[in-house]
Formats: sequence, structure tokens, C-alpha cells
Amino acid sequence: MDIDFVILWVDGNDPTWQKEKSQYQKEQTDESNSANRYRDWGLLPYWFRAVEQFAPWVRKVHFVTWGHLPRFLNVNAPKLHIVRHDEFIPKEYLPTFSSHVIEMNIHRIPDLAEHFVYFNDDMFLLRPFAPEDFFRDGLPCTYGGEVPLELNGIIGIWQHAAVNDLGLVNAHFPKREAVAKHGGKYRDKRYRWKDNIRTLMLEKLYPDYFTGFQNLHAPAAYLKETFREIWAAEPEKLHGTCCDRFRTSDNVNQWVALWWQIASGTFSPAVIDNLVTGIEDSTIDELCRTIENQTHDYICLNDPEGEIDFERLSGRLVQAFEKLLPDRSEFEK
Repeated sequence: MDIDFVILWVDGNDPTWQKEKSQYQKEQTDESNSANRYRDWGLLPYWFRAVEQFAPWVRKVHFVTWGHLPRFLNVNAPKLHIVRHDEFIPKEYLPTFSSHVIEMNIHRIPDLAEHFVYFNDDMFLLRPFAPEDFFRDGLPCTYGGEVPLELNGIIGIWQHAAVNDLGLVNAHFPKREAVAKHGGKYRDKRYRWKDNIRTLMLEKLYPDYFTGFQNLHAPAAYLKETFREIWAAEPEKLHGTCCDRFRTSDNVNQWVALWWQIASGTFSPAVIDNLVTGIEDSTIDELCRTIENQTHDYICLNDPEGEIDFERLSGRLVQAFEKLLPDRSEFEK
């Protein structure tokens, strides 16, 4: 079985990209299109080193870009496929500055394997993986327990997307039927016993609809067929999402595909060991220890909203990754 990796990347410092973005940018920004979302921490070489060292079996890496490329990248690397937005996203949705648009058209990437793993560029492998860690018996591996959506504080764009994703999934998968067919996957022996109890209680208390699934800020295993199914089932909703050049509260995102696979039973139960933390003074020591000691399977390095000492923090992270992954990969010049 062929398995591909897909990673999204943008160079927020590219003046040509900035000029195009500014033509469509609203004067009032929110957290979905602020500058920090496009900031380059200089860590991308270590993403490729991790793939080469920890997942050498991957068939191809599809590097999705607006058109610019990182300077270090070896464009002739045998496993590398550089793919521009205009090579797979329908023209009517371009240009786009929304990850939601890219995500919901990701299955259209030329020569993409039916089984693929989707990464943001802030998600890193920290240990060796086998293909079975992502796909077992041909099915995507993920955590299928029910976890209620938490909406508190200032509701951000991503939370709106999660609500929209859940509503769409509930519209197509009656919970009673799903639990009857796939309840054993929602309450699996691989999960913690207290998680299974929570899921069972939610099935009893809210039998008619799913209250939510885990928001995994981690690499996600997908089937291309899942995206085709969602486009066939909800063409107007996905079209509306893709018409927005920036992320809005009306959008769905890739979690709809992840949760669609869960609700339909098209997954293999797994525990996702991922550390998700913003890069700040209060977290940098833990982040560096996690990277150097490989204390989690994955790490997701969120860019904070507030003011930070960017040079110092990015330098610390580079040092930590250099200890873990000192050798250049075939993806580097």
C-alpha cells in the first residue's frame, strides 16, 4: 500500500505574495489571517529530516505552495513533488489565503496516493513510525472516542469551523445507527478506560447526535475517497467555504473529513500522542526537552499571538532539533 505525506507551506516574507494578499486583505484582521500565521521559524529542514529518518517508507512528499520555495529545498529530491495551488485547486477559488480552501481540495493533488497523511508545517514526527501507525488494514488510524466541543472565552475562527464540521457530520450520520454499527471502535481497548466511560456516558445522555470529537492538532491520516464523498454530499457548503479567500466563521475545515471517517466507521482505533503548545518563554524549556528526549510521538508548535523574543525562541528550537536530527536529508541542497 502506497502512503504519501502532504504538507502546506507559505513564505510570509515573499513581497510578491504579500502584494497579492494585500489586494484582498480586509483592513480589520482577525487571528485567522494575522502575520504570525505566516511567520517562518526556520524549522522546515527538520520536518524533512524527520520524514527521511522516521518514515523512510513514504512514497512521496507533496509540498503544497503558493509558488515560492524555501531556499534550502532540493527540488530534485526523488520523493519530492512540488505542487502549486493552481495545479489542483479550481481556478474559481484562486487566489486563496485560506488553509480551509487548500484542505478541502487536497484530494485533487495530481498523483496523490489514495492513502495519505496531512501535515501543517508546524507538526513534526519525533520517533520512528511504521506504515501501520497511520493505516491499519487499509483504514486511517485515529482516536474515535467522543469528546464534547468546548466553546469558552473568545470564540475563534477554528472553533466556528469545528462547530460547522460537527453539524455537517451529524446531518449525515445518525448517532444511534453509528453507535450500533461502530460502537466498538468508539470505545476501544487501546483508549484509556476513563475515556471509554466518557464516550459511553455521552452515548447514553445524547443518543441522537455526536457532541464532538477530539481536536487533533496532529498529522491526520486520510483516504481521498472521504473528500470525494463529502463534496458529493455537501457541494454547496464546500463551494461556499472555497469562495472565501480568507478563513471565515462560515467555513468547514479538514476536521470534517477526519470526523466523517469516524462517524462512518472508516477508521482504525489508535491513540494519538501529540504535544500541542504555543512557543513562549513559559513553554520553551518543555518544548526543547520534548524534542531532544522524544517524549511524545509528535509535537505541534503553535505560533503565539502576543509579542515574543522571536530570535531567541527560534534559536532554542533550532538547537533542540539539531540535537535530534543533525544529518541533512535528501530534501536539502
